Amino acid sequence: MRDSHRVEAERLVVRAVEEEARRTGGRTDSGALMARARGALDTMAAGAADEYAAYTRALDAAGAGSQPLSARFSRAALGTPLLVTGVAAAAAFGADLVLGTATGLALGAGAVVAVAGTTATVARATASHWPAAHRSAGERNQPGGPEQLRLEWLTALEVRGIRPYLDQQRVLTASSRTPKKKTASVVPKLRGGDRSAAARTRSVLEQSFGHLPAADGPFAGRRSELAQIAQWVHAARASTETRPTVVVLHGTPGSGRTALAVRAAHALKDQFRGACVVDLRGDVAGEAPLPTRDALLHLLNRLGAPREQLLFRDRSSAGQQVRRLSELYHQHLTGTPVTIILDDATDAAQVRTLLPERSDSLVLVTAREPLELPADIPARVHLLPVAGLDAAGAEELLRESAEALRALGTAQAGEAPAEGGPYDHASTDAVVELCGGLPLALRVAGSSLGTRTRGELAADLGAYGPVPPVERALWLRYTDQSEQARRLLRRLALAGRASLGAAAAASLLAADEQEAGQLLDALCRAGLLTHVRGSRYRLHDLVRAFALARLLDEEDAADRTAAQERLVRNYAELADAVIRMVDGKMSTRAGHFGSHGFSSLDAALRWLDDESSFITSALRHSEGVDQRAVLHLLGALCDYCLLRGDLYRLGEISELTQAVDQGLLERSVQWRTGIAARQLGELDKARTTLSSVVGLYREAHNDAGAALALCSLGITLHHQGNLREASARLREALDLQASPEQAEDRAWSLHALAAVERDRANPGEALALLDTALTLQPGGRVAARRGLDALPARPGLPAAGRSGPGRRGAVRRAGPVRPHPGRARGGLGPDPAGPRPADGRRRQQHSPRAGAAARGPGPAPGQRGRAGRGLDAVLPGAGARGGRRHRPGGAGAGAGPHDVLADAGRLRPRLRPAPLGPGHP
Repeated sequence: MRDSHRVEAERLVVRAVEEEARRTGGRTDSGALMARARGALDTMAAGAADEYAAYTRALDAAGAGSQPLSARFSRAALGTPLLVTGVAAAAAFGADLVLGTATGLALGAGAVVAVAGTTATVARATASHWPAAHRSAGERNQPGGPEQLRLEWLTALEVRGIRPYLDQQRVLTASSRTPKKKTASVVPKLRGGDRSAAARTRSVLEQSFGHLPAADGPFAGRRSELAQIAQWVHAARASTETRPTVVVLHGTPGSGRTALAVRAAHALKDQFRGACVVDLRGDVAGEAPLPTRDALLHLLNRLGAPREQLLFRDRSSAGQQVRRLSELYHQHLTGTPVTIILDDATDAAQVRTLLPERSDSLVLVTAREPLELPADIPARVHLLPVAGLDAAGAEELLRESAEALRALGTAQAGEAPAEGGPYDHASTDAVVELCGGLPLALRVAGSSLGTRTRGELAADLGAYGPVPPVERALWLRYTDQSEQARRLLRRLALAGRASLGAAAAASLLAADEQEAGQLLDALCRAGLLTHVRGSRYRLHDLVRAFALARLLDEEDAADRTAAQERLVRNYAELADAVIRMVDGKMSTRAGHFGSHGFSSLDAALRWLDDESSFITSALRHSEGVDQRAVLHLLGALCDYCLLRGDLYRLGEISELTQAVDQGLLERSVQWRTGIAARQLGELDKARTTLSSVVGLYREAHNDAGAALALCSLGITLHHQGNLREASARLREALDLQASPEQAEDRAWSLHALAAVERDRANPGEALALLDTALTLQPGGRVAARRGLDALPARPGLPAAGRSGPGRRGAVRRAGPVRPHPGRARGGLGPDPAGPRPADGRRRQQHSPRAGAAARGPGPAPGQRGRAGRGLDAVLPGAGARGGRRHRPGGAGAGAGPHDVLADAGRLRPRLRPAPLGPGHP
């Protein structure tokens, strides 16, 4: 097959593979199928060999009969006419000379003859070529010509080669799949789809518009751009083809690209079912772009994808996770039109991956330069430049900025607004020119019109000399602020791109939260902060760069380090509080998150989902910060990763601690990595990792850390069924936890040891260990429930164990954790996707009101804690040998001596650790 013909055949194969992928709903690996199809192209072409031979013969015959234009200008074709022309020119020249004509006139006559002859020769060759070329083209397109034979060959190749090959691959793929084992369902399966999941998706999509940045504040001069976007959307909706509409908004920073995209999303809200903003961080100095995996996770979380499908409890690579998430993303948004804002994009391939190909969605991409998206992208792509505002739009924005400032009551009592005088056209033009027409600069400068006239504003802006427009406006408003407000603005750069509230601002200033909140409001009114939602704020990238430059120039390193240390400690306390609330250990009373700017647990958890990557990135620049504060935050982030089942992010944090080469942090993260390995069922790896961690803590003479690692190692050995060694390791941990400061840690080690002794047929000793653990936990938070009604109840135990708030809250919020068949593992806490159909029956069985005869052998417990203790303080009862014996018979099988502590490990431990001194891991 000729090279040009092979290209046509491969193009046909590509279209067939894409059609096959669409037909299967994305379940086919199109890349692998395309690679196999290219390798078998010669085999597929053999079925159309006759048509291809006829086609090539017709091409050769047509090529032999036709002559290109260049051939008519060859030496053989032009030799004689040019020779005759030369002779005629020489004869004319000679004749004029003989007749006495001047030499110049003779040369002119000869040249005229030469030009006329050459022109006649070229015109003759061209005039004879064009009719022949048209005649040859008509013959190629006539019935039986080369063009018809080409179409016949391509049709035969598709019908007899490509389609049979794809059918064969489909059959082979179906036969190679492992058939699912049919098991009897405990709960009868309802007809139709999962209605609760569909209802949750609808609810999340409806609420997603509330997660967009608020469309408040001055906005002017972009009516034509908004109308153009709306026109493109309506034209796409009128089409019969399902493809997303992609609008690339490109312009310089500060031109209002993101604000325009957000306004368009709000304006077209009735056209779409949901909306989401993803900050790709493509053009931010000093920060790595957002990985495609994290962008897909953010989109799926925001757009209502099933949470259980977003957990990564396996050790797959980042590429494998991106492929899995991309497939889930396209399946979830098939036929669901949404608005997606990809902010600050630089990678066209990443944007291509994030496009929902099988829906009429609107994708607004903001970028500094126009993105060159692939030509074969299945979307309607439009480029919309976002330049500076014209004179009318800039004047309108200045007026709106001044009016918004007066509406907020920023003018002092008795102060007359400067806008009340005659209109100053010249000063307005000067302000617009000094601000470069950029909305960010105009909005910042316009916020000072309450105290300045336009003439004064133009004079003050011009006083800063030849600096960029945005920096000029920032200098103006920066110098207008009080010293405390300037200090806060400088130190806000330490927070990076994460949003923050009054508590974080107070930690940066070492001031009270009321003062910090007032300063945040003042900076927001000055245009120096961007309002996110509620009482949360964020710095624009250009403002953050300006603030960072001022921070490095005006404050010494000691003050910067102290402020960053306080911020890290604040982040750690907030993340810890969020995780503790998820575990049901704290009340969701109103105002609990008031200082952080959150109104509910959902809002706080959403903040942690959004900002965890930013906080992790900020930790890379935490040189000089107290290791205990960084460790506290890393511990909360590690527990967040285990809460979400995101072990890949846990691996990233582990790499971070190794990169900064801080042994204490590395040991702490490695300890959690061992716990994660046990949760995956990799017991040998978990045992090896935890044994090495014990050795590291002992080398560092950190008895508290060694004791916790020994407790984790003992639970892992229990899962493996090695009860004797598990008991020895747990008793060794107890010996290291004799101090009163480690009472809570000792309680959980006693808890784990009680489970081991239970399985060693020592229920009396196990009962005594649990009683001791109850006394060590404040308020009896272990709340261990005895499973034998025949045993005498000790005073206070039924209230704490059967109906106490710890037991009731843990079961209600977390739900039972199911054991994984065939392997030992600890749970990961509450299922983020919500209860499954069988949970109602299990709750009824484990209700405090149910009698002993109604309690079956419950599932394996799982816990999680801020410092990792809760992850290990469980009954390791899910193992084949190390756990309790699951006997058939269901509800009536639990009454026996071996079930004396059957349900103790299901209860949630208290997450906040006791202070362990400087050696706490």
